[in-house]
Amino acid sequence: MNPSPRHSRILALLEEEGTISISELANRLAVSLETVRRDVKPLAARGAVIRMHGAVALPSHVGEAPFEKRMSKNRAAKEAVARLAAETIGDGQSVMLDTGTTTSYLARALLGHRRLTVVTNSSDVARTLATVNGNKVYMAGGELRSDNGAAFGVTAIDFVSRFSVDHAIISAGAIDAELGVMDYELEEAHFAQAVLRQGQRRVVVTDASKFAQKGLVQVCPLATIDELIVEQPPVEPLAEALQAAEVMVRVAGL
Repeated sequence: MNPSPRHSRILALLEEEGTISISELANRLAVSLETVRRDVKPLAARGAVIRMHGAVALPSHVGEAPFEKRMSKNRAAKEAVARLAAETIGDGQSVMLDTGTTTSYLARALLGHRRLTVVTNSSDVARTLATVNGNKVYMAGGELRSDNGAAFGVTAIDFVSRFSVDHAIISAGAIDAELGVMDYELEEAHFAQAVLRQGQRRVVVTDASKFAQKGLVQVCPLATIDELIVEQPPVEPLAEALQAAEVMVRVAGL
């Protein structure tokens, strides 16, 4: 691939992802890190992209908050997963949601539901579902984090631990065949664990980019969850691990 088509491909990937690391670009383009850096240099010189530490972004995305950037990444996949997850929840049921881009899309997919009881630590989820269709929304207290508008810590965990819900649904930072569901932040992992303890049905919603990834902190083994909702079927060894753990996998069509 000569530089010009590669430049077009880089810009197309950034339109999809918003921000992408140099190493990920190298993997997606099947070239070396040095080749990617050489390709990015003229794009940055003419203002088509902005270089950051270890990554590049479109200028239109640099001003966004981190959570907004993550919302734009793999959006079609997350929306498909959210629609399927919403179909598994009935009017009048109770659901607990943690903070994550996919659970935020799930909140939007639930706007057609009525009389839901929703428990969450996410101001985005609470804002989306409160005061509509006869819903009751309970939000965990504490200091809201500036990057995602969510409450964490002992106070938030104590609050959600008072509820028992029909559906406990969490997002995932990574899913590994051996270590299970993982995250990159200790506080987020602790809160997700608390959510799963309160549900009769325990579900992970995520997109397939999280497969075969290893986060920093384990949330739970695969056997702890009942269902995984994703837009692509898992492949080995994760598929085998999910089957061994008796996790139902629901695949959403894009």
